[in-house]
Amino acid sequence: MTESTEIVRVHMTGSEWFASAPGGLNRYFTELFHALARQPGAQVSAAAFGAAAPGARSWGGLGGSTVRRARTAFLDRDGLHPGTVLDRHFCLYGPAAVARHGRLPLVVHFHGPWAAESLLTGQSAAAARAKYLIERLRYLGADRFVVLSNHFREVLHTDYRVSLDRIAVIPPGVDLTRFHVSPIRPETRTVLCVRRLERRMGIDTLLRAWPGVLDEHPTARLIIVGTGTAETELRDAAAPLGDTVEFAGHVDDQRLTELYEQAQLTVVPTTALEGFGLIALESLAAGRAPIVTDCGGLPDSVRGLDASLIVPAGDADALGARLVAGLHGTVPTPAQCRAHAETFSWDVTAERHLAMYRAIRQ
Repeated sequence: MTESTEIVRVHMTGSEWFASAPGGLNRYFTELFHALARQPGAQVSAAAFGAAAPGARSWGGLGGSTVRRARTAFLDRDGLHPGTVLDRHFCLYGPAAVARHGRLPLVVHFHGPWAAESLLTGQSAAAARAKYLIERLRYLGADRFVVLSNHFREVLHTDYRVSLDRIAVIPPGVDLTRFHVSPIRPETRTVLCVRRLERRMGIDTLLRAWPGVLDEHPTARLIIVGTGTAETELRDAAAPLGDTVEFAGHVDDQRLTELYEQAQLTVVPTTALEGFGLIALESLAAGRAPIVTDCGGLPDSVRGLDASLIVPAGDADALGARLVAGLHGTVPTPAQCRAHAETFSWDVTAERHLAMYRAIRQ
């Protein structure tokens, strides 16, 4: 075979499959697996916890101790044949990059600084330091690192001392078949926010901005989809806003599609450690403009569409003013949003990965 037609064997390891544990990292891992499986030049296998995607494997259920889960994943050698590229998506889970006949090419997907994220959820400095050391240990020997944005490229280089020539920036894709564009209903004044309920996601900023939105749009309604460790404090903060704010909890894909149809626009108010913001792409694919902050890689999702969709992170006044303008109709049309989303293709993302795998096997 020539290099261009050579079949590349890839084994992906993740954290959880999206069907069992919805979230950005798990959505990305699952969708990339499907996209690579469609590539004629790739033979891909994958493993993670939870209900596995068709054609992949599961390490078991989501329960149990972290130590037990890490040991289970580390000891799993299935899929590690000579020459296989090991593509690891979470530092804690997955085997070492070695096979019977020696070392395997290793790719590490850096979805975010695990240690820094732990600090923001209230974990101790000692716990965060331990996680940082685990990250550094598991990154040793990686041939290439993949990040979704230039922001995380700088984080990986500065905080983890990875040389820039070993880091590839490959934007994610969006599943364009899962969403369809519907006209915005004239009577709607609904804003949709799909986020984990964690402090760094900026939901508190959004709730501080909401009274100003109601001053201009008294019939406006905010729907917040997601769960997380900050849910109780966020519900308490929203209590004075009455039934203008609804916490919808976890919803399945069908219900999420319905919520996009009911919304006039969406909001992604993250204040820290945002690698890209896949949810912004999903909003665009559904034809709804996302108001995003200038946090991390979030602006990359709307760059080239409308710069006014980007507001300063943590600025409740700026966020509220942009939501007010958006509800007045000053956002890209559903057709413009969908056209922008179509520039992010999972197949293109998979092709770029395949080229990278081939390069590190040379």
